[in-house]
Amino acid sequence: WERWHTCSLCEQQYHGVVACALGWACWKTYLGRPEVDELRRMGMEQLGNGLSRAEHYEDALSVMEAELATLRRLGASEANILGLQTNLACTYGELGRLGEASNMFHDVYSGRLKLYGEEHQGTLRAALNCAASLNQQERFEEANSFMRKMMPVARRV
Repeated sequence: WERWHTCSLCEQQYHGVVACALGWACWKTYLGRPEVDELRRMGMEQLGNGLSRAEHYEDALSVMEAELATLRRLGASEANILGLQTNLACTYGELGRLGEASNMFHDVYSGRLKLYGEEHQGTLRAALNCAASLNQQERFEEANSFMRKMMPVARRV
């Protein structure tokens, strides 16, 4: 699977239009598989990530929203859904849709908190994303309050 996102010679991740082209190639390689096939889902994810790396955020958003609908329809794990929602929130942010990004980051944080508890690294990263999105919207008091609440947890971990 590495071939779709990492150069075998220099071991660097592809970026820009190369990542985008490989995303399309990956998607086309696995498109013919049944919708429930994991490789097809991963191909769709690779396409969304490649479009993002090439800064084609509107197109990436469409792919990620379709992937999210597919994951929900197929009953994917909550962890997979939360991971995709994080990518979606980042894409909303890149498009300047800060309110939607913030709401989704908050949903991801709540989901990870419920799934893993407050001391899990994924939950702490989600909390940081939440605070950063509040900061981007210049909601500094909320961001500071949120991070103050998380500091003791981060110190324990």
